[in-house]
Amino acid sequence: MLLCTACLVGLQLLISCCWAFACHSTEPSPDFTLPGDYLLAGLFPLHSGCLQVRHRPEVTLCDRPGSFNEHGYHLFQAMRLGVEEINNSTALLPNVTLGYQLYDVCSDSANVYATLRVLSLPGPRHIELQEDLLRYSPKVLAVIGPDTTNRAATTAALLSPFLMPLISYGASSETLSVKRQYPSFLRTIPSDKYQVETMVLLLQRFGWTWISLVGSSGDYGQLGVQALEKQATDQGICIAFKDIVPFSAQVGDERMQRLMRHLAQATATVVVVFSNRPLARVFFESVVLANLTGKVWVASEAWVLSRHITGVPGIQRIGTVLGVAIQKRTVPGLKAFEEAYARADKGAPRPCHKSSCCSSNQVCRECEAFTAHTMPKLKGFSMSSAYNAYQAVYAVAHGLHQLLGCASGVCSRGRVYPWQLLEQIHKVNFLLHKDTVMFNDNGDPLSSYNIIAWDWSGPKWTFTVLGSSTWSPVQLDINETKIQWHGKDNQVPKSVCSSDCLEGHQRVVTGFHHCCFECVPCGAGTFLNKSDLYRCQPCGKEEWAPEGSQTCFPRTVVFLACQEHTSWVLLAANTLLLLLLLGTAGLFAWHLDTPVVRSAGGRLCFLMLGSLAAGSGSLYGFFGEPTRPACLLRQALFALGFTIFLSCLTVRSFQLIIIFKFSTKAPTFYRAWVQNHGAGLFVMISSAAQLLICLTWLVVWTPLPTREYQRFPHLVMLECTEANSLGFILAFLYNGLLSISAFACSYLGKDLPENYNEAKCVTFSLLFNFMSWIAFFTTASVYDGKYLPAVNMLAGLSSLSSGFGGYFLPKCYVILCRPDLNSTEHFQASIQDYTRHRGST
Repeated sequence: MLLCTACLVGLQLLISCCWAFACHSTEPSPDFTLPGDYLLAGLFPLHSGCLQVRHRPEVTLCDRPGSFNEHGYHLFQAMRLGVEEINNSTALLPNVTLGYQLYDVCSDSANVYATLRVLSLPGPRHIELQEDLLRYSPKVLAVIGPDTTNRAATTAALLSPFLMPLISYGASSETLSVKRQYPSFLRTIPSDKYQVETMVLLLQRFGWTWISLVGSSGDYGQLGVQALEKQATDQGICIAFKDIVPFSAQVGDERMQRLMRHLAQATATVVVVFSNRPLARVFFESVVLANLTGKVWVASEAWVLSRHITGVPGIQRIGTVLGVAIQKRTVPGLKAFEEAYARADKGAPRPCHKSSCCSSNQVCRECEAFTAHTMPKLKGFSMSSAYNAYQAVYAVAHGLHQLLGCASGVCSRGRVYPWQLLEQIHKVNFLLHKDTVMFNDNGDPLSSYNIIAWDWSGPKWTFTVLGSSTWSPVQLDINETKIQWHGKDNQVPKSVCSSDCLEGHQRVVTGFHHCCFECVPCGAGTFLNKSDLYRCQPCGKEEWAPEGSQTCFPRTVVFLACQEHTSWVLLAANTLLLLLLLGTAGLFAWHLDTPVVRSAGGRLCFLMLGSLAAGSGSLYGFFGEPTRPACLLRQALFALGFTIFLSCLTVRSFQLIIIFKFSTKAPTFYRAWVQNHGAGLFVMISSAAQLLICLTWLVVWTPLPTREYQRFPHLVMLECTEANSLGFILAFLYNGLLSISAFACSYLGKDLPENYNEAKCVTFSLLFNFMSWIAFFTTASVYDGKYLPAVNMLAGLSSLSSGFGGYFLPKCYVILCRPDLNSTEHFQASIQDYTRHRGST
């Protein structure tokens, strides 16, 4: 509260001093004032600012030779025209007249001075301290202008305690939309928020991700560059170079030369220039001087259509210029109004003295001297800006029309406070020459931009409207075929740090900018998702991808299916073996009492054939998709069945050796063997040991169906886990020991009687068994594919077949083909020959 009081006291002293020592006894130029029931203020840059540093607390004198600003003049006349039209209207404010006080704001000091005068009271010409600002009634109700963001921010801050409406026609900075700071600010020019979004969409449209960014000193350029950098970065666009053109910049000075060198060294083809008109002129004169060509220049709305810029000598050689421009609008009758003003008799221009009204900056001697031939030409850019000022006047008039209750046809003239008018202006919604005028909650208009391109194809400069940008949300609609690019074959220039990678290649950033990268192919099993171009993502467990892939593919599920040709062959062979086993069992049962069957083991042969049949039956578990029962039984049942067979084979060979070789040498051992049923006991103990191993295997290392993913990247192998377990190894080693025992016993009986001598066939079959399993493990060490179960089954089938063929087939041959050898006499003769031979040796 103390701060506000101090500020108001300072304002009062300042405004009082200004009147006391400057314009106390003078009247402003009649072109700058118009009496009326309600007054508006207009702040226009009729002259350009003075760049000299002030050393005395004086307001800048704007009306100086050689500083006239044609653009500001057209804005000035647009407001005068608008007020005149409203006063002549019978529909808008029918029995009320509007007046104005216009000020030339060529500098910041002139702008502050004009703002203080706007806030002064009608009589004493000072700002009065009041406890209740609701009843504060200055002579002006609303302000139109000023033109730049810096000046608008100053004026808006000074007017905000009084909530006096300020409608700018040229201040576009997004910060002015913040109502906490500038509650009474509105504008008829679009906010830079939408301009920045439109520029970013334009860059994205052409794939420009590597740009340089140049702004002008002041809020407009610096805040615009800041917002553009943030939004561009958020959209994946990188800033190769960024700089600000200072207020004091001059063509050819060291600062501008350094800026040009950096622009030339930057590899970006596209340069976005977010600048006001004066500094944009300095910048492009420096560009031409430095001979910077072959680039694309993206212009902000402040200079894109300015002939002040297009008039730079040699600028047509700089490249392609695209930009965002306020939609072209025309103020009907403005040209005729200016012509009438030029023809009117305004009397001789008055000289300005130091203590005259010129210090109030309400005079323009050059304007008064205009004739129909010397008046400034009204060009497209100035016409569009003048329409914004014209629109602001009508917005105030419509707000006042509602406040005074003029809808009935008669306005009730009464005291109006600025804050009351502000409320009504926010509510306006009317058509002005087919354009809807209304404001959003931030005081911004509902408008749009044109996207334009400079065109030097003809003898003079012109521009082509490529399309438009509308909001919200911001959408871009342009016709790219209308652009005449500066490059070869009218191709769209590229502005990227690194070219896009091939499909399936990730970007590996090099340096500080994510736009600069190397391309590295994604490894096998990973893919590149378009949502993240900098990281290869792993495929799912059931998927695979080759190197450099942008998508994953379903893995092929493989197992040894019954329908395959390999399976048919193995199934046929195994079935044939089963049939032979059954046939042999029947044959042996039919000839059970014959010498051949009795010498082969008698009823023990059925146990051997049954164990071989059990092993053969287990081999069917290798076909089809693995299941839990198949995994549990196939290896364990085979191991147990083959163990029983080998135990019988071993004990059979060992028993023959005892009978023929040790019955007389070790009669006690022989009697004990026979009396205690050594053969059966050995088979039972041996089989029980393997059964214990298998049960332990099934309980501790339970074989289960599994899906194997690591072996082949594109396959899912369906298999059982038994090959990886200790139980499988123990069971196999046990059978290996039995095989060696059987082989040793068979080899020791190589000199037994011919009918009892099985050494050759059994030894061969056991050697074939060893070779089968050696071949299987060798294959398994180098091959892990789909047919490994087939190799495993083939090894088991070979073992069973060799055991059956080496032991039973010779006996079947004798029974079927040599019945003469299957007689007691023949066996007795064979034993007698063996005895005689042993006796002779």
